[in-house]
Amino acid sequence: MQYRRLGSSGLKLSALGFGSWVTFGTSIGRNQARELIAQAFDAGVNFFDNAETYANGEAERIMGDVLADLRLPRDAWCVSSKVYFGAVDHPAPTQKGLSRKHVIEACEQALRRLRVDHLDLYYCHRPDPDTPIEETVRAMDALIRQGKVLYWGTSEWPAEAIREAADIARANGLHPPTMEQPEYNLLHRERVEVEYAPLYSAIGLGTTIWSPLASGLLTGKYNDGVPDGSRMATPGYEWLARRMATPEGVAKLERARRFAAIAKELGEKPAQLAIAWCLHNPHVSSVILGASRPEQLRENLGALAVVERLDAATIARIEAATA
Repeated sequence: MQYRRLGSSGLKLSALGFGSWVTFGTSIGRNQARELIAQAFDAGVNFFDNAETYANGEAERIMGDVLADLRLPRDAWCVSSKVYFGAVDHPAPTQKGLSRKHVIEACEQALRRLRVDHLDLYYCHRPDPDTPIEETVRAMDALIRQGKVLYWGTSEWPAEAIREAADIARANGLHPPTMEQPEYNLLHRERVEVEYAPLYSAIGLGTTIWSPLASGLLTGKYNDGVPDGSRMATPGYEWLARRMATPEGVAKLERARRFAAIAKELGEKPAQLAIAWCLHNPHVSSVILGASRPEQLRENLGALAVVERLDAATIARIEAATA
């Protein structure tokens, strides 16, 4: 396993993390989750990603139960949560958003579900137009000073809002955001590579990226339709299939098919090559993997070996095919 600093902080995360979105509490249960987390930890993964909204909190309950059962040294791994959407269907106004009330109470709830006394990483899952950024910054700072959160950050925030949060923090002696969790893959590049570019040096921003396989498009599994058991066939995630049926989605699928052809020519597995491409970016602190089977996780972890085989010419060829 490789380990990378989270932005300019001193925290070193595994280059490949393991997340629970769409899997824990939906397609897989506690026993499967235990097997996968143990497998990931044995491979050197030290970052386990979660959120209040994943399976309405059930993903955190399963992960917390598994981590406690495995009795892994607490100082050897990091766990995250995210706040914004709420942990119940149809949340009340005070059960969602980034108000001081919800940020703090959601943290307490995540601690109980995950069975830990602090969150290593705590993200604002989306920007909240109804809450002043300063209120959210001060709430996060309070949690850090209480020892309940070690690092806070954002997920899918526009660059100007992240910079505003950092400016507010530094002007008032508060803890600034350390990391952002954006979607990043060969089919979705602009935010990480262009919009956030000034923030890496200006505020020391780190990134823990999600969807490195573009919800499975880059594996080639959707080249001929939506197979049973796939993410797009999972109840509650039909929006992914609908998105693929749009003109933009059709264009992305064609780009994914071109990528699969390149992978075949190179003799590489498409999933491993797509993840390795993400790792090629030095501003990526950790790539979050999602897997529901041990063999799937094993294959994705193999992307580390592929990174060593990527040269400038190969990178250029891949990017030209998917442009």
